[in-house]
Amino acid sequence: MHTASVPRMAGEAFPQEFEEIFEEHYTLVYRTAYGVTGRVEDAEDVVQTIFLRLLQRQRPRDFLNNPKAYLYRAAVNLSLTIAQARRRRALTEDGEDLVASIPARVSSAAEDLHRKLYDAIAQLKPKAAEIVILRYLHNHSDAEIAKMLGTSRGVIAVTLYRSRAHLKKLLVASLNT
Repeated sequence: MHTASVPRMAGEAFPQEFEEIFEEHYTLVYRTAYGVTGRVEDAEDVVQTIFLRLLQRQRPRDFLNNPKAYLYRAAVNLSLTIAQARRRRALTEDGEDLVASIPARVSSAAEDLHRKLYDAIAQLKPKAAEIVILRYLHNHSDAEIAKMLGTSRGVIAVTLYRSRAHLKKLLVASLNT
């Protein structure tokens, strides 16, 4: 179980329904964001942004139909935006802040590989990144992913195959530079 709780302002009360949604889906949103960005700070920002938006706005139809799928997609999309922005910033800066943000317990070689993997995932199309994360971070089967995304198992299998090939190509290219 996670240790996060619904953030509150002094004297502010949230509807019970929102607290239940937060408690039920916090882990999914956090793990998804961390899987895409590779950074605790970014994952926490994604969680906060998504749930604040959900609290401030009327709930969209997609959310009402399938809250888990809606929150998952929101986490992937926002995480990809953050990862892409960080990548652009790293290209214009000297990159020290990116390297400094990776936990010290990871070896230098693994650190570099993780950074390159996160950068490669950020270059995938959002739907492909979403499927890769569901499969390899959340360990869902192709059939479970197909049901969650409302598509066929074949589409999922083909997308995973192509995404792995694309990631391999991106990683090989980045390792040769």
